[in-house]
Amino acid sequence: MRFLSLILLALCVVVDGQTTSSPGGTVLRLRVRVKVGSATRGLARKRFYLVRGSLAQNKTMVEEVERRALISRECFYRSAGASDALLKWLAEGDCETVYCREVSADDVSGVTAVPEFVAAVAAGEKQFGSAELARKWVTINLPDSLRNGFYQVRQNSLGASLKQAEETSGAKVLSVMTDRNGTAYFTDLQPGVYTLSSILPSEIGNMNVSWNCELQVKADERGFEKPYLLSNRNDKNVKCVGVEKPLPVCESANK
Repeated sequence: MRFLSLILLALCVVVDGQTTSSPGGTVLRLRVRVKVGSATRGLARKRFYLVRGSLAQNKTMVEEVERRALISRECFYRSAGASDALLKWLAEGDCETVYCREVSADDVSGVTAVPEFVAAVAAGEKQFGSAELARKWVTINLPDSLRNGFYQVRQNSLGASLKQAEETSGAKVLSVMTDRNGTAYFTDLQPGVYTLSSILPSEIGNMNVSWNCELQVKADERGFEKPYLLSNRNDKNVKCVGVEKPLPVCESANK
């Protein structure tokens, strides 16, 4: 029995050794830091894409992304009839939709109440018989335009760009989303030249920021230890600087 145990242990060591010494591919660690005024923060909950091929090879896609005029969050929600309170709630969490964070008790009562949430909770209370349950399910009683309209507009543009990128590169476009600190990981990458792109711009302060940079992925098992730094400023160690464009002025904002 002892002899059998030793054999099994040896096999485990060999298998483990093969697993760790022969990884499926390289890891690319992204770190996205942005500056607004004197403040610096990680860019949370934003998606980045990795397209096979150089910037020159993906020129058509990149040019289309950079010249595309997308409606801003504020302009969209204002056109959908959103209240100033809802606009403030979205901006405070850097939210594109009402799903990005929980609607709290303070959001449906008192001086910070959001009228759209108050109305949705009132409707939900009649359905569920509980104000607390209605608050937790507040999104189902919001109009479609306020619930996911802005997301759908952006997804339509994203889908067109992804299709174009995959047709040009002949490979599937990879994507990751940053965590709350602005960090994300591409894993199992094959060595080669890639175009790193945000495809859709991120609203940072009063600017739209888009990233499109060429990078070389090398066969390095410790690649995750060397973050590839992105920013909206050309600071030290930044490898990919975003292109900034002023956010459009909303027509209804001046009325």
